[in-house]
Amino acid sequence: MATLGVSEAERDAIARLEKDVIAPSMSAIVILQFTAEWCGPCKQLSPILDKVAADYAAKGVKLVRIDVDQEKLIAAQFRIQSIPTVYAFFQGQPVADLTSFRTESQITRVLDELLKQAKVAPADDAAPQADIEPLLLMAEQVLSDGDAPRAVSIFRQIHDMVPDNAAAVGGLARALAADGQLDEARSVLAGAPEAVGKDAEISRARAAIEMASAAPTGDTSALDARLAANPNDHEAAFELAGARMAAGDRDSAADLLLGIIGAERDWNEGAARSRLLQLMEAQGLEDPWARTQRRRLSALLFT
Repeated sequence: MATLGVSEAERDAIARLEKDVIAPSMSAIVILQFTAEWCGPCKQLSPILDKVAADYAAKGVKLVRIDVDQEKLIAAQFRIQSIPTVYAFFQGQPVADLTSFRTESQITRVLDELLKQAKVAPADDAAPQADIEPLLLMAEQVLSDGDAPRAVSIFRQIHDMVPDNAAAVGGLARALAADGQLDEARSVLAGAPEAVGKDAEISRARAAIEMASAAPTGDTSALDARLAANPNDHEAAFELAGARMAAGDRDSAADLLLGIIGAERDWNEGAARSRLLQLMEAQGLEDPWARTQRRRLSALLFT
């Protein structure tokens, strides 16, 4: 792409296009989305493209976005008339216009055909951490939102790409536990490379599996009734906390456990405190929520 007669800023924009789109497209399918902050349809389409890119990352697909307000020269060169505009690139050339597609199934059908025709090699197992980090963040958000099956799918893709990555191993195990697949979750941890066995992410996953294993299943109305009738029924509160944890309601679980600790600190040999610490570990000890619960626990224990 010629750069004569353009400003330094424009040359930088062209260099970014070559680095982010053209070069990667030599060995992968690059989905290029033209977007803008003010574009409502873009915001509706972006999560769909994010999911497709995550699901297809190991197959050799990458997603790149260009803001038409920030990259006006690039938008002009592509003659962007409206947004969202979406192209698929391969070997430096646009090979498909995906603009009219608005559903995951429509987009994946085109990608499947492009991957078949282009014979794109699967992503290298040694994918750099910089490429994995956005996928890990997405998977964590999906899991936090309560969509365990989708989180399993995304974490599995990441794990396939970097099987020796502690965050990928631990995240997949936690997602499987949240989805009720406890045996597979344990199998994932058992198969983790020795080098990551003592990583905090692995400890976090073990705590999540232990909590999921101990949580009661089924209707909890009887436990609610017991606790309503007797607020000092610590056994009911403890079991109900386990059920709330399994359901993803960590705030309610923490409140119940802290209630037990506040009423009877050493009940059942400190079981409530141990379970709360386990819950915090499963969330990640540096997680803001976990830090808040640690402060609440300290306030009970040292006042």
